[in-house]
Amino acid sequence: MKSKYAVPVDQNGILDAHFGHCHYFAIHEVEKNEIISTEMIQPPPHEPGVLPRWLADLGVTDVLAGGMGNRAIQLFNQHGVNVFVGAPKLKSHELVNGYFNNSIEFSANYCDH
Repeated sequence: MKSKYAVPVDQNGILDAHFGHCHYFAIHEVEKNEIISTEMIQPPPHEPGVLPRWLADLGVTDVLAGGMGNRAIQLFNQHGVNVFVGAPKLKSHELVNGYFNNSIEFSANYCDH
């Protein structure tokens, strides 16, 4: 089964800790726990509630993020998208691969609003 993982990143492809104001999203298509394609997509302007719907419409099944507000997490869940927060600042493909081989720990949600 294919899935799509979205990671908010900066210009260098490294996790952007503030989800709602990232420069890009790295969208990794995954099959059998292996990345089969990656696309860098610029998000629409930040407005509350836009990103969960936009990413779900792109077919994203999971989001790996540093921090995210609780309301955004709820909106993603309403669109059938899983959210994992507390990711370390690494390149997006390292986060996705680390997620699959359990070498990365997702800790606390660093967003407090």
